[in-house]
Amino acid sequence: MKKRLASVVGIALLATLLVAPQLVQACTSIPVSAGASADGSVMTTHTDDSGTDTMLVYVVPAADWPEGSMRPVRRNTDYDPYAQRRYPVTVVGEIPQVPHTYAYINSSYPFQNEKQVGMGETTIGGRRELNNSAGWFDLVELMRIGLERASTAREAIQIMGSLAEKYGYGIGGECLTVIDPKEAWLFEIWGPGVFWTPDSGEPGAVWVAQRIPEGEVGVSANRSRIGAINLDDTDHFMASSNIYTLAQEYGWWDPDSGEEFKVYETYGYKAHSAYNSRREWRVLSLLAPSLNLDPEAERYPFSVKPDKPVTPQDLMRINRDVYEGTPYDLTAGLAAGPFGTPNRYPTSGSANPPGSSGWERAISMFRAVYSTVVVARDGMPDMIGGMTWFGYDAPHSTCYVPIYCGVSYLPESFNKGMRGGSYDVFSRESAYWAFNFVSNFADLKFSYMIEDIKAVRDPFEAEFFQLQPAIENAALMLYEQDPEAARLFLTNYTNNQANRVVDAYWKLASLLAGRYCDGYVYGIDEYEMRTVGYPEWWLEAVGFGLSTIPKE
Repeated sequence: MKKRLASVVGIALLATLLVAPQLVQACTSIPVSAGASADGSVMTTHTDDSGTDTMLVYVVPAADWPEGSMRPVRRNTDYDPYAQRRYPVTVVGEIPQVPHTYAYINSSYPFQNEKQVGMGETTIGGRRELNNSAGWFDLVELMRIGLERASTAREAIQIMGSLAEKYGYGIGGECLTVIDPKEAWLFEIWGPGVFWTPDSGEPGAVWVAQRIPEGEVGVSANRSRIGAINLDDTDHFMASSNIYTLAQEYGWWDPDSGEEFKVYETYGYKAHSAYNSRREWRVLSLLAPSLNLDPEAERYPFSVKPDKPVTPQDLMRINRDVYEGTPYDLTAGLAAGPFGTPNRYPTSGSANPPGSSGWERAISMFRAVYSTVVVARDGMPDMIGGMTWFGYDAPHSTCYVPIYCGVSYLPESFNKGMRGGSYDVFSRESAYWAFNFVSNFADLKFSYMIEDIKAVRDPFEAEFFQLQPAIENAALMLYEQDPEAARLFLTNYTNNQANRVVDAYWKLASLLAGRYCDGYVYGIDEYEMRTVGYPEWWLEAVGFGLSTIPKE
């Protein structure tokens, strides 16, 4: 044991010295149990804040497979050609295929299958000593196989966990929020450690899952959230067979010490940082303000009971949050500029003052590729009960569109890669770029342009929610006569609404570019050029007028 611990320490120190610092490309996810929602639905969110993940969103159809078929296991499965230039897709092996795979909606992280199983993701890091590149699976491939094969959240977790144990998990710590019409879970997974080999006979991953208690909501914001576990309570906990023994082997927990085993202190250990905890505080405080949680606390409850039932609109508002009205408000202060932009772009490490962790990190970020509110509802056919509210780019400037989980296809503009738009090739053929352009252009005069954005966004979202009961009643009537007719109806509705919003955002992009030009604000109905200038507080802060006085 002492020899192994010494080796672990040496390997960890070497990794710290040799591995280049990485930009934290982080996400936020909020699982909601059925008893905590306004209509009995189970929900989860995801903000994909990488800034570089694929912008492609498309349906992977269901399929039947001949006996003896094998499924390739791929690493770096971001199919956008831009990403492949950096990280080519690699087939690392094959596993036996199942007779039938379910349809699911795929992107950089797939988010819902035709059985209403939905997922969100956040990278949680943790002990670097657990990383082992010999493992076959990265998280995204586990998610895709889980959605291909699972009809419940619990089943998806068991499938992903068992595959990772058998074939190895080869990247850093990750968390998935996994839902179905009845349950919401947090699933956290790490590699097996530096000493694992495929032929060792030991589990190739360590993982744990905890169910969100009925009537409560949770949050994951890039650090482990699961603490003490009770594996005798199989209704609320699942874990790999090595959940205790691997921590003992590495010296992170001693059962004879009397200290309680906690996942976030063993596998998920991460030094306290407001980068993570502030978002946890904000989510839980917005949903349960009566708790008066301390924004500077190191740890928060795994889950809380919300003060009022939660709706998808509530989760959209949280996705869009930039701490407005708090001491951490990103729309206020000199860093927000004269027009209150919440965006804070990264700086080089040398630019950060000693002890600083950089800018405040909000839930809504400029580098979001997309965000989701995934909904699963019991008592309805899956193709109608399951849906995702999907928005491209930064949540604070996007418009969420409904995507039902049973659709046959999505708009062509959602599936435009390199030739139709990528991160280095602007294209009007790609839906992503409509939202990205609007969001970026709004930085010029954010306090003005966000109102123009809301004037387009809010009526669409209000219309979608107003129409939802009628659309679903019509789909149910069709389903009773012909399920495929209901599928076609929902596919047409989803695509029509998505196309309407994309078209509206391209028109909004043109409007903004024309209205806010050369520092002026132009009118719409008649020619009017206004000089809006700058707020007095900002002019005073930057020393307006002093630049004309010669400096000694």
